[in-house]
Amino acid sequence: MSDPCFLGIDVGSISTNLVAIAPGGEVLCELYRRGDGHPIDSVQACLAQLQEEAPGLAVRGVCTTGSGRMLAGAVVGADVVKNEISAHARATLHLHPDVRTIFEIGGQDSKVTVVRDGAVVDFSMNLVCAAGTGSFLDSQARRLNITIEELSAGAMLSQNPTTIAGRCTVFAESDMIHKQQVGHAQPDILMGLCHALVRNYLANVCAGKELKSPIVFQGGVSANQGICRAFRESLGCDIIVPRHHMVMGAYGAALIASRTGVKNTRYRGEKAATHKVVTKGFTCADCPNHCEIIEIRDGEEVIGRTGGRCGKWDGNGGGPRPQVDPVPDLLEMGVPEP
Repeated sequence: MSDPCFLGIDVGSISTNLVAIAPGGEVLCELYRRGDGHPIDSVQACLAQLQEEAPGLAVRGVCTTGSGRMLAGAVVGADVVKNEISAHARATLHLHPDVRTIFEIGGQDSKVTVVRDGAVVDFSMNLVCAAGTGSFLDSQARRLNITIEELSAGAMLSQNPTTIAGRCTVFAESDMIHKQQVGHAQPDILMGLCHALVRNYLANVCAGKELKSPIVFQGGVSANQGICRAFRESLGCDIIVPRHHMVMGAYGAALIASRTGVKNTRYRGEKAATHKVVTKGFTCADCPNHCEIIEIRDGEEVIGRTGGRCGKWDGNGGGPRPQVDPVPDLLEMGVPEP
């Protein structure tokens, strides 16, 4: 007999994460996979791995989130497409109902979410610059010819962190070279990089926000011990790194999927993992907006379209559509856990 489950899939700029949960919220399987610029392949690889590792699961609902949520939603047949603020908040409130501030730093973007009495009351995201994100650390690790794991471990050995310019990756690299040339120890330089990222994040993403404990830190960068240390030293308080911290967006999406009440899921089953899915772009000339439309196809079948402003091209050409929520459901965040 198959065990019912709900899937959450988070497609970000760097990684694709998948979480399968039981109806009660227990995590049955979690997967983290680097996307390498191929989101469709990454989503399908996660689904194939899920089928291999947990073949007895019967999917009852699917929610996609992240920057690639619309594309992923078409590929898998999502019942709900949700923004990442809502997904991360849902997972955090499920694990830590008393949370008041959520830090989330990924590969190319970073966010802060302010929670009061179990409801999201404010949030902010980084703008174009990625200096306060994981890509900042990745680029500096490559410059030093070390892995990101070695950067994390090395930073924890620092006794006297040096100051590194963190507002720009280019300036940080120049400053780092100078620190090396004058003789600073590598652990102190690595910890200086961690402090630089945290300073950038607090000064830009968190500007004007009231940061109160308990503070939960999640996203891929939360695995970096140097960054966790830098947050604790900068804020003078404890930082909670939750279970499933690498896949909290997907976990929250799975929790959202479990609450939709969908009776007949749109999930495409095995073909979501095995069929060749391709995209084709075209420009709609029906109005001055000239929207760039992306059409997603499984063979001759149109399974999704994205990119339009007016909604004309939304959906999959006549079939059932997922519930799409382009803005955070701030009021829903206040609904207590059942």
